[in-house]
Amino acid sequence: MPIIKSAKKAARQAEKRTEHNQQIKKDIKAALKAFRKNPSAKTLAKAQSEYDKAVKKDLIKKNTAARRKAKLHEIAKAANVKLTKKTVESKAAKEPTTKKKPAAKKTESKAKAPKK
Repeated sequence: MPIIKSAKKAARQAEKRTEHNQQIKKDIKAALKAFRKNPSAKTLAKAQSEYDKAVKKDLIKKNTAARRKAKLHEIAKAANVKLTKKTVESKAAKEPTTKKKPAAKKTESKAKAPKK
């Protein structure tokens, strides 16, 4: 058991974070189980959404989620699931097609006065 005040707080925070992360993982497993039981476009979208949320929270790596989502897509294709345009577009919408130009910085140029 921690003795120092900051260590106690860190322990409390770690406990809360662990609980939160476990809940996200449970949501992923539930969505995956629902998809495997009844493969449809709706359950596919839900499962992919759960993976995206986990990536956003840094719970799993981006490439891991991409690999698992691709596997879900293969399962859906094998089950003859009619993929809607929305589920396919959601994947494409995450990837930026063009890079935005950074806004030009506004700086006032000061004329240097000649030294005397």
